[in-house]
Amino acid sequence: MSAEKSQPKIRLLSSDNEAFEVERDVIKLSTTINTMLQDLGMDSNESGDAEMGDPIPLQNVNAAILRKVIQWCQYHKDDPPPPEDSDNKEKRTDDIPSWDVEFLKVDQGTLFELILAANYLDIKGLLDVTCKTVANMIKGKSPEEIRRTFNIKNDFTPEEEEQIRKENAWCED
Repeated sequence: MSAEKSQPKIRLLSSDNEAFEVERDVIKLSTTINTMLQDLGMDSNESGDAEMGDPIPLQNVNAAILRKVIQWCQYHKDDPPPPEDSDNKEKRTDDIPSWDVEFLKVDQGTLFELILAANYLDIKGLLDVTCKTVANMIKGKSPEEIRRTFNIKNDFTPEEEEQIRKENAWCED
């Protein structure tokens, strides 16, 4: 018999009622799930499947997106904790790890659902890389190009648009 302890598992239930069995150390990156486990008294790190009770419902995350979130967490479970953000520190968008770049080569709908899931589940690292990916899609583009990229309807009249350009000319210098 192995002396190695098996990792405790928890069950998560997606919004479309698909259950996922996940090792505790994989999903520890989610502050939301950690808080839920603490509130339910299931945050101990004992070995075995004692934590596998009723699944934790995640009403804002469907199965397809939850599967991607779990995949991301599995890959990043041993990463060191990210440094604390400083509001006055400039954010970079060119420091996305190559694995994440490949992982996030998805359609826009999936990318935005991943952002929503990362925000809801409070997974800082995933939220950072998904938002940086969107920032890179916007960087260097004109408002018209951004509208085309994200299929955004321009609801300004030409007169309103010209007025906005005049009011904001100072930031174009």
